Amino acid sequence: MARDILIVDDEADIRMALSGILEDEGYAVKEAANSQEALAAIHSRRPSLVVLDIWLNNSELDGIGILEAIKHDYSDLPVVMMSGHGTIETAVSAIKIGAYDFVEKPFKSDRLLHIINLAIEISELRRENKQLKVSAAVQSSLIGTSAPVLQLQQALDKVAPTGSRVLITGPAGAGKEVVARQLHQQSTRHKEAFVALNCATMHPDRLESELFGTEEKGDDGETSIRVGTFEQAHSGTLLLDEVADMPLETQGKIVRVLQEQSFTRVGGDVNVDVDVRVIASTNKDLQALIAGGEFREDLYYRLNVVPLAVPALIERREDIPSLIDYFMELSAQTNGIPVRPLAQDAISSLQAYEWPGNVRQLRNVIDWLLIMAPGEGGDPISADMMPPDIGSLSPAVSSASSGQDDLMSLSLREARELFEKRYLEAQILRFGGNISKTSTFIGMERSALHRKLRTLGISTERG
Repeated sequence: MARDILIVDDEADIRMALSGILEDEGYAVKEAANSQEALAAIHSRRPSLVVLDIWLNNSELDGIGILEAIKHDYSDLPVVMMSGHGTIETAVSAIKIGAYDFVEKPFKSDRLLHIINLAIEISELRRENKQLKVSAAVQSSLIGTSAPVLQLQQALDKVAPTGSRVLITGPAGAGKEVVARQLHQQSTRHKEAFVALNCATMHPDRLESELFGTEEKGDDGETSIRVGTFEQAHSGTLLLDEVADMPLETQGKIVRVLQEQSFTRVGGDVNVDVDVRVIASTNKDLQALIAGGEFREDLYYRLNVVPLAVPALIERREDIPSLIDYFMELSAQTNGIPVRPLAQDAISSLQAYEWPGNVRQLRNVIDWLLIMAPGEGGDPISADMMPPDIGSLSPAVSSASSGQDDLMSLSLREARELFEKRYLEAQILRFGGNISKTSTFIGMERSALHRKLRTLGISTERG
């Protein structure tokens, strides 16, 4: 993806010469002769870098003034200053304000290109570092080898490089943002920003300013700009998380942005052009909301170019051991506590649980166990250390041991059948209804297991 560079110089010959050099290097170039044109170009579409002359004729602001305005509204936008009459004091002043470097005219093309390339590279590294810090504790790839996860991964691999819009559906906590981040990482935009906006947590009155940014004129006539998420995600990916909670009026504006790839900031009149891949997610039935007049049909079809469905955790119970290992390592690093192994009965207990909060709830439980479970680092965590809402090994098996008085009133044959039924129910639940994996684990031929399940009246439907 070509990097945009804005050249600000009052001499047309210099702009033309510099444009030719940069375009030969694969950059997309815009030109401005004065502060009015320069700031309008930046406000309309933020470039990757600005090459800025200090002395400008027929301009309201000189280069230092433009630099101050840029750093006020776009603090991380790299600026390379130029001057044919530069002094050390001027260069030092520009660097203090935030310029990346200072070049004297006449400049050598190789040196200027080296400075520009380095400035853009450092700017991108800083942005990536900032994103990594923000998302350090955020899972950014699918974990597991269950059939639902493998199917989702295959679909994700196909759509990620295409740039198509994607609508991700699934229950709360199932990992929709994880899928969105992986789509971004596997796309051609992976070096650019990934920005997520949760529409459900944003007050409706603030949502548009968060999306599109704001422009406010002060008493002195100066315009103050706050960049919204669409501009932050320029050249990258924007996730509209829980898009069903977006007000209808805002939905209409999103339709126009998707169609035109441009918008105006709240309170402003400048048309802002962006190149953004939009991914949306929801845990609600958008078709039902459309029927009830709560979601725009035209927005639905623009977002739902490629649908991806994220399975609930109970649909992929066999992935729970892998998720436990991942979250245990992550929690240990975050909290500065040694990793602790989970005993088999604890793993089985977690596999048997219903997980209404899905993967997010599992992560919270692993955090709780690492911090609160009795024992020292390295000591196994057993089923009886589970949080109260998780219970012990499984509802089926735990009830066999807890009802010992009832058990003692049964004959040996009845007690054996009761135990077998509860044991097999727990194992079937643990392996998500997968008979092959259950039979392998318990050491019974598949056909014999089928006969035993029929005899005991145990359903093998996945729960």
